[in-house]
Amino acid sequence: MLVRRPNVWDLPSNALTPERDWVDRRSVLRALGYAGAGLALPSCLPHAAPTPAAAVPSTFEWDLPAATPNVSYPLDRPLTDELAAATHNNFYEFTTDKARVWELASSLRPKPWTIEVRGDVEKPFDLGLEDVLANFQLEERTYRFRCVEAWSMAVPWIGVPLAKFVERCKPLSKAKFIRFVSAGDAAMFPGIASQPWYAWPYYEGLSVREATNELSLLAVGIYGHALPNQHGAPIRLVVPWKYGYKNIKSIVRIEFREDPPATFWNDLANDEYDFYGNVRPDRPHPRWSQATEQKIPSGERVPTLMYNGYADLVSSLYPPG
Repeated sequence: MLVRRPNVWDLPSNALTPERDWVDRRSVLRALGYAGAGLALPSCLPHAAPTPAAAVPSTFEWDLPAATPNVSYPLDRPLTDELAAATHNNFYEFTTDKARVWELASSLRPKPWTIEVRGDVEKPFDLGLEDVLANFQLEERTYRFRCVEAWSMAVPWIGVPLAKFVERCKPLSKAKFIRFVSAGDAAMFPGIASQPWYAWPYYEGLSVREATNELSLLAVGIYGHALPNQHGAPIRLVVPWKYGYKNIKSIVRIEFREDPPATFWNDLANDEYDFYGNVRPDRPHPRWSQATEQKIPSGERVPTLMYNGYADLVSSLYPPG
């Protein structure tokens, strides 16, 4: 007799929002012109009251092909309400005010969109977002999200496993790291012009081993639809065991290289933001504890889990201690 052993990422049935309720809510929000969610870069502003759904601009520029059924990873909480996620965003290219990102994000034009693949690969190439959607099977992933500011969400993503994308890029054997670069057009991102002291465009990095871990995702959708602008349309990185600042948005360049790349926040404050950016409750930020986190939007404070709860899947990537 075949006995199915549950995967480590299987969710208990009582942890999921009933499909009927979620679909009904999504239909209502679409009718109101509601636009989706967004996440993290460092600042420490209080969470604002949710904005009425009708006031959130609709910015869906892409129709997503069908994704494989929900591949869920461990959650200790219900999904974050979509409206709360849509109005609590860190995206400095627009503003440092979380409550206003969604208002300013309409200036981003995510269509057409081209991604450059460069560096230590067999052959550099460009591809459009439409090529990604046509040539990769999308998957649904439900992940915890943990900001370095010590707040958290639980988000349902749609995207391409980054390992599959890396395979398509055909990196050379000497390529041990990947550099990611965001769009840096000041006409689309008003925060770039108003904050010239930052080294725009935003840039981040992973080791190839991290990038090919099963959790790593290039997200093109969220809550069952394409990414909205305030959430990093049309394509962003999702690495759920790392703080939000590692989850670079609106990616236009992916570069393979032999040496570790510089990263945005590590260059600005290397005593506060390291290259790896792993969620470590045992390692406090110089200005606040990381031992607990505040759930958005409830405000409930709960203990933070090692590697954001994904230690079984990622701890082998790092030396002990």
